[in-house]
Amino acid sequence: MIYSGRSEPLITPVIEAFKAKYPNVEVVLKAGSNGALANALIEEKANPQADVFVTTEVFTVKALNAEGVFANYISPEAANVPKNYKDPNGGWTGVTLRARVIMVNTDLISAADAPKSILDLADPKWAGQVAAANSANGSLQAQVAVMQELLGDEQTEAWLTGLLDNDTTFLGGHTDVRKAVGAGEFKLGLVNHYYYYLQKAEGSPVDVLFPDQGEGQMGLIVNASAVGVVKGGQNPEAAERFVDFLLSPDGQELFASLNFEYPIIPGVPLHPDVAPLDGYRIADVNLADDSIDLNTTLDLLEKVGIP
Repeated sequence: MIYSGRSEPLITPVIEAFKAKYPNVEVVLKAGSNGALANALIEEKANPQADVFVTTEVFTVKALNAEGVFANYISPEAANVPKNYKDPNGGWTGVTLRARVIMVNTDLISAADAPKSILDLADPKWAGQVAAANSANGSLQAQVAVMQELLGDEQTEAWLTGLLDNDTTFLGGHTDVRKAVGAGEFKLGLVNHYYYYLQKAEGSPVDVLFPDQGEGQMGLIVNASAVGVVKGGQNPEAAERFVDFLLSPDGQELFASLNFEYPIIPGVPLHPDVAPLDGYRIADVNLADDSIDLNTTLDLLEKVGIP
C-alpha cells in the first residue's frame, strides 16, 4: 500500500512503470493530503496499513521520522542524492525537486509586467488577481516554513495577512490554480514550477516567472518531494524496491519527462522545455536541518486564517 500526498495523476505513471518492472507486486494507492495521511500514519503506528509514504515536501516526512514512523532504509540509488535532501540514517529521502514560481496568463498580463518576488503578491496592485493553493497544501506549507526561516515569523505573517487583505483566492490544489490561470480567471498563480509546464502543454496562454532573483531578495524557494518506508509495514521488501525505483535513472527520467519535474539525482536529463535550476539563485536553506518546525508553520497559517 502506497500512501501519497502527491496528486494521483502525477504519481500514477510512475507506479504503472514500477508494476511493469515488478509484475508480481500488487500495488494499491491511497492518495490524499500530506496532513491527513501523516495523521493516519501516526494513528496506525501499532498496526501499519501503509508500506510507503510519498510526500510533496520534506518537512512532513522529517516530522514523521522523528515520531518513529519510518524504518531506516538507505537505497543503493540514494548515494547521489544531495545530503541536504535526505536523512543520513535512511529515514527518508528526497525524490524530485520543485521550485516555487509565479504563473502568468499572458492574455491578461506580460511576464515582464508581473511581480518579480513572491512577496509582491501581497501588493494591493494585484488585489483579486492572484490564485494559490489552500493551507492544507503541503507545498504551500513548505514554502511558508522556508520563508519563516529566511525572513522571520513577523515578516512572513505580514505577507500572509497581505494575501488575505488582497482577496487572494485559495483553491483546493495546484491543479485548480493552474487551470484557473490558464482559463484567464486570474492573472497570476503561485505554483510549483511543473504546473506551469503542464498547463502550457495544454495550449494555454501562460508564461512563468522564477522569482526573487534580484539583489537582496531571498532567492528561488526549492523544495523536494520525498519518500519513506513505513516501519512495520506488511511488505518491506516491495517497499524498498519501490524506493529504489523512484531513485533509479528510469524512475527519475519518468518524473522529468512526464511531469516536468527536476530529478534529484544529478545527470538525469531534464525535459527539454524546463529551465535548469543552476541558472537561478536558490534560497539558502538546508531542508534536512532540524531548525525548521512545520508545526510552527501550521500554527501561523491557522493564526492568520489562511483558508
